[in-house]
Amino acid sequence: MKFFFSIFLIAACSLQLKAQVEDSIPRKKITITRIIEPPKIDGVLNDKAWENVPVASNFVERTPNNGKPIPDSLSTRVKIVYDDLGIYFGATMDDPYPDKILKELTERDNIGNDDFFFILLNGYNDRQQSLQFIVTAAGVQYDAKMTNGDEDTSWNGVWYSDVKINENNWVAEIFIPYSQLRFPKKSIQEWGLNMEREFRRNRTRYSWSHVDNTKGSYSIYDGEIHGIENIKTPTRLSFQPYISTYVNNYDNNTEVNVNGGMDLKYGINDAFTLDMILIPDFGQTKFDNAVLNLSAFEVQYDEQRPFFTEGTELFSKGDLFYSRRVGGSPSGEINLNDNEETIEEPVTVDLINALKVSGRTNKGLGIGFFNAITEKTYARIKDTITNETRDVKVEPLSNYSVFVLDQRFRGNSSVSLVNTNVIRAGNFRDANATGVYVDITNKKNTLNYWANAEGSWVMEDNTKFGVEAHTGIAKISGMHRLTGEINLRSKDYDINDLGYSSRTNFINYYGYYGFRYLQPKGFLNNLYLNFNLNFDRRLEPDLYNNFSFNFNSSFTTKKFFVFGGGFETTPFGTNDIYEPRTEGRYVKVPAYYDPWVWFSTDYRKKFALDFTIDWYKYDEKRRDDLTIVFSPRYRFSDKWKLYIETEFNFLNNNVGYVDSDDDDNLIFGKRNRNTVTSALESQFIFNNKAALNLTFRHYYSEVLYNKFYLLENNGELTHNPAYNENNNATYNSWNIDVRFSWWFAPGSQLTFLYRNAIESYVEETRMNFSENFDTLFNEPKLNSVSLRISYFLDYNRVKNWFTPDRKKNRLSRKDIKSGKGYYTTHMEL
Repeated sequence: MKFFFSIFLIAACSLQLKAQVEDSIPRKKITITRIIEPPKIDGVLNDKAWENVPVASNFVERTPNNGKPIPDSLSTRVKIVYDDLGIYFGATMDDPYPDKILKELTERDNIGNDDFFFILLNGYNDRQQSLQFIVTAAGVQYDAKMTNGDEDTSWNGVWYSDVKINENNWVAEIFIPYSQLRFPKKSIQEWGLNMEREFRRNRTRYSWSHVDNTKGSYSIYDGEIHGIENIKTPTRLSFQPYISTYVNNYDNNTEVNVNGGMDLKYGINDAFTLDMILIPDFGQTKFDNAVLNLSAFEVQYDEQRPFFTEGTELFSKGDLFYSRRVGGSPSGEINLNDNEETIEEPVTVDLINALKVSGRTNKGLGIGFFNAITEKTYARIKDTITNETRDVKVEPLSNYSVFVLDQRFRGNSSVSLVNTNVIRAGNFRDANATGVYVDITNKKNTLNYWANAEGSWVMEDNTKFGVEAHTGIAKISGMHRLTGEINLRSKDYDINDLGYSSRTNFINYYGYYGFRYLQPKGFLNNLYLNFNLNFDRRLEPDLYNNFSFNFNSSFTTKKFFVFGGGFETTPFGTNDIYEPRTEGRYVKVPAYYDPWVWFSTDYRKKFALDFTIDWYKYDEKRRDDLTIVFSPRYRFSDKWKLYIETEFNFLNNNVGYVDSDDDDNLIFGKRNRNTVTSALESQFIFNNKAALNLTFRHYYSEVLYNKFYLLENNGELTHNPAYNENNNATYNSWNIDVRFSWWFAPGSQLTFLYRNAIESYVEETRMNFSENFDTLFNEPKLNSVSLRISYFLDYNRVKNWFTPDRKKNRLSRKDIKSGKGYYTTHMEL
């Protein structure tokens, strides 16, 4: 541990000196003025506040013709003012054909076939971490945190906007309260700013501060706001109480639950925020896309719980934190005595509470701390002779924590330390992982260097220690891009108590060459060609693992037909060291050749189609894999749309691990596997605050074995006619969600959800369509109806309710409906 801290401190000290390097990118600037009377947020810029104020103009095309001035017919002018409560934007965007402005309605935090106006604000002006605010021409809000060009869309701010389409332009009027922003506590502020306009009919994007696509990331091209002085940071304290009720029917048993709890956010100071969840409720999270997993590794599902997806930019550093571990599967095993069976086996652990503190200082030091506690969990065992039952603890009271230090400097560089820790009460295993990460981009933003080192400790009867290391260099500018890197991971590397790792015990050498168009040419708007080489060896004992060559491409025409394809091969075959699932063993896999092609039609049209076909052909006779994905979508109107996706996957004579016998021989099988996934999503959007969403998914997978083998020590397979166990299987997973969402007030939401879920697993194959669905629908079904209401309460607003002048300061219903909001009144906060 001391080794990692020493590296971090030395690197941080030396790199702080480099942080003083002179800025090499010129910055566009605007000086804004303070107002006394706030404007009404209604999309009409006729308030006194907008008179005689500076205008940001001269936008420049970012895509596809990077650097081209915006045409006069699309002239874009933005007025910016501020007061004691927040900052205001009034954007006027000319359009010669306003009746053709695209304004598809979507749910919040989604952008469809829309024109939109985009604001990027960086209160610390460090060119690295910004807050993003977008409003579409349909009035839909979208917000996110952006770190070096990567978006965290789970962040939801509370801000106010309205739009209006006029005779020759459209207007977006926006108010962002200071309570939603982060900035240093000083009398004179200098914030980073960029703004963009999407002209969807031509799929062109225009930015206020020019973004050069030849090098560097988006954020380093921020302009600056000057003129903000003597503003007070408001108390950043908000509560989100909720109440929910569930009626669940499973296998003809009905349960009714009523829950209540609260989320809390508190601004500890101008930089750091405490997020806390009290009495968690995740009953309405999106279902997982379950699959029949025959691989050597567990399936890594996306996080669906809002608390664990919001504000994760610090905690995701180094990929040491996989939040699904918190409240996931129990870590303990169940040991049965003779004549015992398990009658209740929990698949998840209850979360008691969780909190996180995160933020970044004025000098660019990001600090994050996450902590969660989970409940004791028991399985129930029954003696089949005496009928007596006993409880077995499969998870004790457990504490999960993550600590992050991330020092940013020179716009695009950082050095970071990440530590994850799991402590379980009693004799259960504990775990710790620590990583140091150095990422440096040169002054010209043309070269990127990185070096990472990680250590993992798992403490059971004995302590297991493993390491992981990466280092590389990349040319990140111009038409030609290059990358070279080395990665290694020891066999005892294990972060799976609070992270996710699959492959271990390897060293990998990777090389990349990419070519791209920086400007449209001929009939193409853009072109990307990528060539990749991977060479892997097992570390202990040394063994050739894999060599692969990959080529992939993407082309976009000037009519926005997007297509591409690629080719991959392992010309020397593979020694698969993972499929045997036994240390020291491997199985020889023949060489394969994998061509694929795909295309996507223009999403601006009512009907659009995505199509992919991918074919693996192995050297071994009659062995191949074919995948076809067909995804049509249709937009009936700006309110109603339908998406369908069907995926066919046919594996012919696939070979994989089956079992081990009493003599520890490893049994492999040759199998045919057919998988069909059907998904449908339909949305009806009533307005920019209410939506009805239908989501359906059916997953079907059939596995039929036709031959079995013994795995020899040299990796070869020999026929094993003695093995005759039935491993054939058919698995179905069926899910339907019908969800109505209504954002009835800023930050406040009502959600009604109906859910139907069924799954089946039978050791049979070759069932016809009717037999398969009869089997599926004879399984126990989950039918669930739930209602959840959450309400956003800001401390400043609540405080004002109880002031002596509350009647004087209270908004009228007309003001609230107009979107004026409590921040745009004359209240003293």
